[in-house]
This record gives sequence, C-alpha cells and structure tokens, in this order.
Amino acid sequence: MPSGTSRGLLRVLGIDPGLTRCGVGVVDVAPDRSATLVHVGVVRSDPGSPIEERLALIAAGLRAVLDAHDPDVVAVERVFAQHNRTSVMGTAQASGIALLVAGERGIAAATHTPSEVKAAITGYGNADKRQVQTMVARVLRLAELPQPADAADALALALCHAWRGAPVTGAASGPLTPAQRAWADAERLSRR
Repeated sequence: MPSGTSRGLLRVLGIDPGLTRCGVGVVDVAPDRSATLVHVGVVRSDPGSPIEERLALIAAGLRAVLDAHDPDVVAVERVFAQHNRTSVMGTAQASGIALLVAGERGIAAATHTPSEVKAAITGYGNADKRQVQTMVARVLRLAELPQPADAADALALALCHAWRGAPVTGAASGPLTPAQRAWADAERLSRR
C-alpha cells in the first residue's frame, strides 16, 4: 500500500504505549487538515507473561502495522511520571519499543504529551477521555466513538502530530510549554 505522502497526504501512525494494551491508530491528513481513518486497533500482551515476551509481542504487533500501512511518521505519547511506578515502567518500556521499531524502519518519530494532544484535539489540555473520543469520532466522521480508549488516544496522537505541524524530530515548534521545557532539560541532563 502506498504511503500517505505519495498521495499528497501525510500518513501518521499514532501509538498510545502500554504494556497490556498498546493503542495504534493510522490516519491520512490532507493539507487542509481534513483526516481519514486508515486503521485503528490495539496490540495486547498478557500480564502473566514474562516481560521479554510481552515486549516482543508489542514489537511484532507494531511492525505488522508498519508493514500494512507504511506511515510517513510515528507519533508516540510522551511518558510522564505517574504515582504508580509499575504502570509508568510498562508505559515507558512500550514507548521505547514504539520508538525502536520506527527507528529500525528509518521512519521519523515524535513524542507528544497527553496535554498537548488533548489541547490539539479538543482545545482544552485537561479534557477527559470521553471528550477526546468524541472529537476524534467527529473529525474522522465515525458513526461510533473509537474503542477502547487506548485506540482513541492513538488516533488523537496521530491527529495532534499532523495538525501541530510538529517537526518530525520531536522538537516543539514555537515556545515550549513548561512541561516541554522540563522534558527537554531532563533529556539534556541524561546525555551528560
């Protein structure tokens, strides 16, 4: 299947990383910001399986989506600290796998914070899951809300990336939000 760019569209694969459920959504976005659903789904792994098997399953599922839909860019939700250490570790591991498989294919990847995505989709950085699902359904002209929430979040990530005109390197365009500045500072310190 030809990539979005060959048809004058930007094809974006959005990934909502998770160790048990990793949401994936592919959209084609035209220069006028109209968008079309290409694929939506969830890559699942069994919580009772060893971590290495779970990560391998996620990698295989993401590679299958890349093979089937040939995106121009991958947008991944940026992991932020949470109170539940186990949850944030699994999310970070799945995020790393998503960025790895993009890198293996030479596909540019970018990350976006949950508040960036919510603001891009709903106009409000603290929107709830239902508001995001509703707007994604409206933008993509879907008869029903995308389910589960992980899949809707993946579609929202893809739309956010395309609409923000974000550089594919992951750097933000324009002034950084406080959260983006903190993330950039943390990345800079980790390279020392």
